[in-house]
Amino acid sequence: MEIGLINGIDSGGNPRPGEISLAHRGVLFLDELPEFDRKVLEVLREPLESGHITISRAARQADFPARFQLIAAMNPCPCGYFGHSNGKCRCTPDIINRYQDKISGPLLDRIDIQIQVAALPQTDLLKQASGEPSIHILARVEAAFDRQQQRQGKANNLLSTTEIDTLCQPDTEAEKILKHAMNKFDWSARAYHRVLKVARTIADLAASEHICAPHVAEAIQYRRALKER
Repeated sequence: MEIGLINGIDSGGNPRPGEISLAHRGVLFLDELPEFDRKVLEVLREPLESGHITISRAARQADFPARFQLIAAMNPCPCGYFGHSNGKCRCTPDIINRYQDKISGPLLDRIDIQIQVAALPQTDLLKQASGEPSIHILARVEAAFDRQQQRQGKANNLLSTTEIDTLCQPDTEAEKILKHAMNKFDWSARAYHRVLKVARTIADLAASEHICAPHVAEAIQYRRALKER
Protein backbone atom coordinates (compact mmCIF):
# COMPACT_ATOMS: atom_id res chain seq x y z
CA MET A 1 0.00 0.00 0.00
CA GLU A 2 1.46 3.35 -1.01
CA ILE A 3 1.84 5.96 1.71
CA GLY A 4 -0.13 8.46 -0.36
CA LEU A 5 -3.07 6.06 -0.50
CA ILE A 6 -3.16 5.32 3.21
CA ASN A 7 -2.84 8.88 4.47
CA GLY A 8 -4.71 10.62 1.68
CA ILE A 9 -2.40 12.56 -0.64
CA ASP A 10 -3.02 12.38 -4.34
CA SER A 11 -0.41 12.76 -7.07
CA GLY A 12 -1.01 16.52 -7.18
CA GLY A 13 -0.27 16.96 -3.48
CA ASN A 14 -3.89 17.73 -2.54
CA PRO A 15 -5.04 16.27 0.80
CA ARG A 16 -7.98 13.90 0.52
CA PRO A 17 -9.43 11.07 2.63
CA GLY A 18 -7.29 7.94 2.43
CA GLU A 19 -7.66 4.42 3.80
CA ILE A 20 -7.24 5.61 7.39
CA SER A 21 -10.05 8.17 7.22
CA LEU A 22 -12.28 5.90 5.16
CA ALA A 23 -12.11 3.42 8.06
CA HIS A 24 -13.48 6.06 10.50
CA ARG A 25 -15.93 4.42 12.93
CA GLY A 26 -15.12 1.07 11.37
CA VAL A 27 -12.33 -1.50 11.15
CA LEU A 28 -9.00 -1.14 9.36
CA PHE A 29 -7.52 -4.61 8.76
CA LEU A 30 -3.89 -4.87 7.70
CA ASP A 31 -2.70 -8.36 6.81
CA GLU A 32 1.01 -9.28 6.72
CA LEU A 33 1.84 -6.17 8.75
CA PRO A 34 5.67 -6.27 8.42
CA GLU A 35 5.35 -6.32 4.61
CA PHE A 36 4.05 -2.73 4.61
CA ASP A 37 6.53 0.08 4.05
CA ARG A 38 7.87 1.42 7.37
CA LYS A 39 6.70 4.95 6.48
CA VAL A 40 3.15 3.66 5.95
CA LEU A 41 3.10 1.97 9.35
CA GLU A 42 4.44 5.03 11.17
CA VAL A 43 1.61 7.13 9.70
CA LEU A 44 -0.76 5.05 11.85
CA ARG A 45 0.69 6.41 15.09
CA GLU A 46 -1.07 9.79 15.01
CA PRO A 47 -4.65 8.56 14.36
CA LEU A 48 -4.31 5.64 16.81
CA GLU A 49 -3.44 8.18 19.50
CA SER A 50 -5.72 11.10 18.65
CA GLY A 51 -8.54 9.75 16.46
CA HIS A 52 -7.75 12.10 13.58
CA ILE A 53 -5.01 12.65 11.03
CA THR A 54 -3.58 15.93 9.77
CA ILE A 55 -2.16 16.17 6.25
CA SER A 56 0.08 19.19 5.69
CA ARG A 57 1.54 20.49 2.47
CA ALA A 58 3.16 23.79 1.56
CA ALA A 59 -0.09 25.47 0.52
CA ARG A 60 -2.76 23.38 2.19
CA GLN A 61 -3.52 21.56 5.40
CA ALA A 62 -6.46 19.27 6.08
CA ASP A 63 -7.64 17.42 9.16
CA PHE A 64 -9.62 14.18 8.70
CA PRO A 65 -11.45 12.06 11.30
CA ALA A 66 -9.80 8.68 11.81
CA ARG A 67 -11.14 6.89 14.86
CA PHE A 68 -11.06 3.26 13.79
CA GLN A 69 -10.37 -0.18 15.22
CA LEU A 70 -7.06 -1.46 13.91
CA ILE A 71 -6.76 -5.21 13.43
CA ALA A 72 -3.41 -6.40 12.12
CA ALA A 73 -2.02 -9.86 11.42
CA MET A 74 1.53 -11.05 10.86
CA ASN A 75 3.62 -14.20 10.78
CA PRO A 76 6.27 -14.73 13.48
CA CYS A 77 8.99 -14.92 10.82
CA PRO A 78 9.36 -14.60 7.01
CA CYS A 79 8.62 -18.27 6.33
CA GLY A 80 5.74 -18.32 8.82
CA TYR A 81 6.78 -21.49 10.66
CA PHE A 82 8.71 -20.14 13.65
CA GLY A 83 7.43 -21.96 16.74
CA HIS A 84 5.38 -24.44 14.70
CA SER A 85 5.36 -28.05 15.88
CA ASN A 86 6.32 -29.33 12.40
CA GLY A 87 9.81 -27.84 12.78
CA LYS A 88 9.88 -26.49 9.20
CA CYS A 89 11.24 -23.05 10.15
CA ARG A 90 14.83 -22.49 9.01
CA CYS A 91 14.97 -18.76 9.80
CA THR A 92 17.95 -17.73 11.88
CA PRO A 93 17.48 -15.63 15.06
CA ASP A 94 18.86 -12.58 13.23
CA ILE A 95 16.35 -13.00 10.40
CA ILE A 96 13.47 -13.37 12.89
CA ASN A 97 14.62 -10.28 14.82
CA ARG A 98 14.88 -8.17 11.67
CA TYR A 99 11.44 -9.28 10.54
CA GLN A 100 9.74 -8.53 13.87
CA ASP A 101 11.67 -5.27 14.27
CA LYS A 102 9.90 -3.90 11.20
CA ILE A 103 7.11 -3.10 13.67
CA SER A 104 8.46 -0.23 15.75
CA GLY A 105 8.14 -0.02 19.50
CA PRO A 106 6.10 3.24 19.38
CA LEU A 107 3.58 1.60 17.03
CA LEU A 108 3.31 -1.51 19.22
CA ASP A 109 2.75 0.76 22.22
CA ARG A 110 -0.44 1.99 20.56
CA ILE A 111 -1.88 -1.50 19.97
CA ASP A 112 -3.82 -2.48 23.10
CA ILE A 113 -4.01 -6.23 22.59
CA GLN A 114 -1.25 -8.33 21.04
CA ILE A 115 -1.86 -12.07 21.04
CA GLN A 116 -0.20 -15.07 19.48
CA VAL A 117 -2.48 -17.51 17.67
CA ALA A 118 -0.88 -20.93 17.44
CA ALA A 119 -1.49 -23.24 14.50
CA LEU A 120 -4.07 -25.93 15.23
CA PRO A 121 -3.39 -29.61 14.60
CA GLN A 122 -5.43 -31.08 11.76
CA THR A 123 -7.36 -33.26 14.22
CA ASP A 124 -8.54 -30.16 16.10
CA LEU A 125 -9.58 -28.45 12.87
CA LEU A 126 -11.97 -31.32 12.15
CA LYS A 127 -13.62 -31.17 15.57
CA GLN A 128 -16.86 -29.34 16.28
CA ALA A 129 -16.21 -26.02 18.00
CA SER A 130 -17.15 -26.01 21.68
CA GLY A 131 -16.93 -22.29 22.43
CA GLU A 132 -19.44 -20.07 24.18
CA PRO A 133 -22.49 -19.16 22.03
CA SER A 134 -22.23 -15.72 20.43
CA ILE A 135 -25.56 -14.64 21.93
CA HIS A 136 -24.14 -15.10 25.43
CA ILE A 137 -21.02 -13.13 24.57
CA LEU A 138 -23.15 -10.35 23.09
CA ALA A 139 -25.16 -10.04 26.29
CA ARG A 140 -21.99 -9.80 28.39
CA VAL A 141 -20.46 -7.18 26.08
CA GLU A 142 -23.63 -5.08 26.11
CA ALA A 143 -23.75 -5.21 29.91
CA ALA A 144 -20.09 -4.16 30.12
CA PHE A 145 -20.69 -1.25 27.73
CA ASP A 146 -23.67 -0.12 29.82
CA ARG A 147 -21.43 -0.06 32.91
CA GLN A 148 -18.93 2.12 31.08
CA GLN A 149 -21.64 4.54 29.97
CA GLN A 150 -23.02 4.83 33.49
CA ARG A 151 -19.56 5.30 35.03
CA GLN A 152 -17.97 7.75 32.59
CA GLY A 153 -20.36 8.41 29.71
CA LYS A 154 -18.17 6.76 27.06
CA ALA A 155 -16.33 3.57 26.20
CA ASN A 156 -13.09 2.68 27.97
CA ASN A 157 -11.03 3.02 24.78
CA LEU A 158 -11.90 6.75 24.67
CA LEU A 159 -10.56 7.51 28.15
CA SER A 160 -7.83 10.13 28.38
CA THR A 161 -4.68 9.63 30.45
CA THR A 162 -6.12 11.72 33.28
CA GLU A 163 -9.37 9.74 33.21
CA ILE A 164 -7.45 6.44 33.27
CA ASP A 165 -5.61 7.55 36.41
CA THR A 166 -8.96 8.34 38.03
CA LEU A 167 -11.25 5.56 36.78
CA CYS A 168 -8.86 2.64 36.30
CA GLN A 169 -7.23 2.35 39.70
CA PRO A 170 -6.19 -1.26 40.43
CA ASP A 171 -6.44 -2.71 43.93
CA THR A 172 -3.29 -3.25 46.01
CA GLU A 173 -2.49 -6.76 44.77
CA ALA A 174 -3.23 -5.87 41.14
CA GLU A 175 -0.97 -2.82 41.40
CA LYS A 176 1.92 -5.00 42.61
CA ILE A 177 1.51 -7.32 39.62
CA LEU A 178 1.37 -4.38 37.22
CA LYS A 179 4.48 -2.73 38.66
CA HIS A 180 6.38 -6.01 38.44
CA ALA A 181 5.39 -6.39 34.77
CA MET A 182 6.41 -2.80 34.00
CA ASN A 183 9.87 -3.35 35.45
CA LYS A 184 10.32 -6.76 33.83
CA PHE A 185 9.21 -5.77 30.33
CA ASP A 186 10.42 -2.14 30.47
CA TRP A 187 7.05 -0.73 29.40
CA SER A 188 6.51 2.90 28.50
CA ALA A 189 3.95 5.10 30.26
CA ARG A 190 1.71 4.69 27.21
CA ALA A 191 1.85 0.89 27.45
CA TYR A 192 1.09 1.11 31.18
CA HIS A 193 -2.07 3.14 30.59
CA ARG A 194 -3.22 0.89 27.77
CA VAL A 195 -2.85 -2.21 29.94
CA LEU A 196 -4.92 -0.47 32.60
CA LYS A 197 -7.68 0.27 30.07
CA VAL A 198 -7.75 -3.36 28.98
CA ALA A 199 -7.84 -4.48 32.62
CA ARG A 200 -10.74 -2.09 33.27
CA THR A 201 -12.64 -3.64 30.35
CA ILE A 202 -11.92 -7.18 31.58
CA ALA A 203 -13.28 -6.18 35.00
CA ASP A 204 -16.40 -4.71 33.36
CA LEU A 205 -16.97 -7.95 31.45
CA ALA A 206 -16.71 -9.80 34.76
CA ALA A 207 -19.21 -7.35 36.37
CA SER A 208 -16.53 -6.27 38.84
CA GLU A 209 -16.52 -2.76 40.23
CA HIS A 210 -12.82 -2.98 41.07
CA ILE A 211 -9.79 -3.91 38.98
CA CYS A 212 -8.37 -6.95 40.73
CA ALA A 213 -5.27 -9.09 40.30
CA PRO A 214 -6.84 -11.59 37.82
CA HIS A 215 -7.98 -8.72 35.58
CA VAL A 216 -4.50 -7.14 35.46
CA ALA A 217 -2.80 -10.52 34.98
CA GLU A 218 -5.05 -11.28 32.00
CA ALA A 219 -4.44 -7.85 30.47
CA ILE A 220 -0.67 -8.38 30.76
CA GLN A 221 -0.93 -11.68 28.89
CA TYR A 222 -2.64 -9.86 26.02
CA ARG A 223 0.47 -7.75 25.45
CA ARG A 224 3.17 -10.36 24.91
CA ALA A 225 2.74 -11.70 21.38
CA LEU A 226 6.15 -10.70 20.06
CA LYS A 227 9.48 -11.21 21.73
CA GLU A 228 10.01 -8.74 24.56
CA ARG A 229 11.73 -5.72 23.08
